[in-house]
Amino acid sequence: MKANCKKWKCLPFIMAAALAFTSLSMDAEAAGSKKTITADKTSSEQNTTLDKMNSEVTIVGDTVAASGLGRNDWSYTTAGAAEVLEAAVVMETEEMIALTRSRAASEKKKDDENKGTLVMAKVNQSVNMRQEADQDAEKVGVLYKDCGGEVVTQKDGWTKVQSGEVTGWIKDEYLYFGNEAKEIAKDVGMLTAYSETETLRVRKDTSLDAGVLGLLANGEAVEAIEEQGEWVSVNYEGTTGYVSAQYVKVVFDIDKAESMASIKAREEAEKARAAAEAEQRRKVQKEAVLATASEADILAALIQCEAGGESYEGQVAVGSVVMNRVRSGGYPNTITDVIYASGQFVPASKGKMESLILNGNIKASCVQAANEVINGACNVGDALHFRRNNGRDGLVIGNHVFY
Repeated sequence: MKANCKKWKCLPFIMAAALAFTSLSMDAEAAGSKKTITADKTSSEQNTTLDKMNSEVTIVGDTVAASGLGRNDWSYTTAGAAEVLEAAVVMETEEMIALTRSRAASEKKKDDENKGTLVMAKVNQSVNMRQEADQDAEKVGVLYKDCGGEVVTQKDGWTKVQSGEVTGWIKDEYLYFGNEAKEIAKDVGMLTAYSETETLRVRKDTSLDAGVLGLLANGEAVEAIEEQGEWVSVNYEGTTGYVSAQYVKVVFDIDKAESMASIKAREEAEKARAAAEAEQRRKVQKEAVLATASEADILAALIQCEAGGESYEGQVAVGSVVMNRVRSGGYPNTITDVIYASGQFVPASKGKMESLILNGNIKASCVQAANEVINGACNVGDALHFRRNNGRDGLVIGNHVFY
């Protein structure tokens, strides 16, 4: 661009020199030049601006030639002003393209330099990883405290991080970079040895004749203490052992991010495990109750679970429904079987009843109500059901309706 500007600055001086040489020429030549100028001027008014500029500069070139100067000496003037301008625009465009390419190359170089750079979570608990560099973008995973990953790219205060199987965007303010990240990784990371053979012996010393502490399966990992040439010292069940270096891969590991799919699967597994444990406890309690408690105790516990806060009349009413079912042909014929029938009474399926019985926490009024209905008392007629009063037709006692 600067070179083009210099050419334009020189053009007035070149034209002045050409005119000076013209004034020294014969009058006939000057007259001829004048005619040429007049003719060219008339013609140029009918042409485009581009043709006009070319014609005018061509005249200067012709005049210079008439003065005896070589045409090659003034070749850049005879190109025409429009052509010079066009060349300048082309050169400017080329310079802009070159500048754009330079900037793109610089940005790519920066990304390449950052790519693979270690980052660590700068949080007390965890930070979300998102699909895009936006606070409202979909979550793809979670990076926990003391976990890290590698930089993929960066933009607008966000960093795209690859951590384990998760790749997502995190705000820069929640990440450690550079030396800070490396220092944290050293503190929380672990040197790990992965077995790369089917059965790897962990020996007591760095010798093939040394005793064996245990075996590692293919892919099994243990904490590596130090690489010692042909051997690697490892922490095997709290004891220092040694494995052959040629059969292990030693890497420095830091904890990685967890994907949303993994989090969901883990939470569902935890819920299922908790439910299974609760069911197992309930079964154990139920068996203990059935082995030691009377049917009166079981009925009293149910009455307390369903109507412990109701009046005595309400407690008798719940017990009466149970006894009506025992006497009905559509239900089992024992109190225990009626109460534990699938899907009938929630407290019986959740273990609450058993806890009351085993802990001896049944109210006296509930025990009395149970004994009374077992002996024939009934205050709900033939009702086989009850529920919390919601306006349903039936006999209302306290907060329940019996039907």
